Amino acid sequence: MPAAPAVEPGAILPVAVDAMGGDKAPGEIVAGARRAADEGVEVVLVGPPELIGDPLGLPVVACTEVIEMHEDAGQAVRRKKDSSLVRSAELVRDGKASAMVSAGNTGATMASALLRMGRLRGVARPCIATPLPRLGREPAVLVDAGANAECTSAMLVQFAQMGAAYAAARYGIADPSVALLSIGEEPSKGTPLVKEAHAALAGAAGLRFLGNVEGRDLLPSPADVVVTDGFTGNVTLKVLEGSLRFIVETLFSVFGTDASTMAASEALLPHLLPVAAELDPENTGGAMLLGVDGVCVISHGSSSATAVRNAVRVADELVVAGLVGRLADAVAGA
Repeated sequence: MPAAPAVEPGAILPVAVDAMGGDKAPGEIVAGARRAADEGVEVVLVGPPELIGDPLGLPVVACTEVIEMHEDAGQAVRRKKDSSLVRSAELVRDGKASAMVSAGNTGATMASALLRMGRLRGVARPCIATPLPRLGREPAVLVDAGANAECTSAMLVQFAQMGAAYAAARYGIADPSVALLSIGEEPSKGTPLVKEAHAALAGAAGLRFLGNVEGRDLLPSPADVVVTDGFTGNVTLKVLEGSLRFIVETLFSVFGTDASTMAASEALLPHLLPVAAELDPENTGGAMLLGVDGVCVISHGSSSATAVRNAVRVADELVVAGLVGRLADAVAGA
């Protein structure tokens, strides 16, 4: 196995990649990290060297433990202090890495970032922001996509503030608009939490609140940021992902079944393939944990090398864009 170079002090801060996170670790994770490095992003792998295997020339921060996908997040982070996830978060905390990326246990990724990096001042709870595709333009942002199953209206307002700052930093959207996910457009529709949140968002200074938005309107979303609690957000995200995958797979399965569909595919595929690529979660770069004192990108558990490469690039871009500072300003300004 080729020796991995050490991380040199004083060099450009690398993105710490949890080499053991995800269903396809370490092979696809290392390959994706290598691709990002080849494109100019400084990367360091974190994990047990004997499990990583060939690091493809990337530097490795060695540890001895791995948090598995099935483990309880809080207990695992507290018990496995020398795990790849915990060490990745510590590298960011200690100023040895600019950001962390993991496709591993989502709960453990959040817990590692929260316990090691800490929360930004004034943040009640960190939340997950994930992109919603809008063909031909910048994606919208869904927040919270799974960090907090139970929320208060004050938390939803703060999610909106951080989501707007994230949309501006990542997608360059000036003065992002915000909507609240509900079962009807009227302010009187929804659960007690949604009704209370609607009133709070409408009265929040600095937010361009459009009102409620329904699930049928999410693709494409009329608002740049869609706010909801983490339980609803995660269910919504999984429904959208499954529906899009079903539609794309069904459509492509029809092509080539006979002469007429073969002819149709030759005419349509050049137009459909770019659309499919834009809808593919592998190309989004993952979700972002907002509210911790550092950049933390959470990739899908089934991430391929392509998804990891995109996640690393997004992490690097958000560091350059000063995301953490923008989030701190958004919360402090509120």
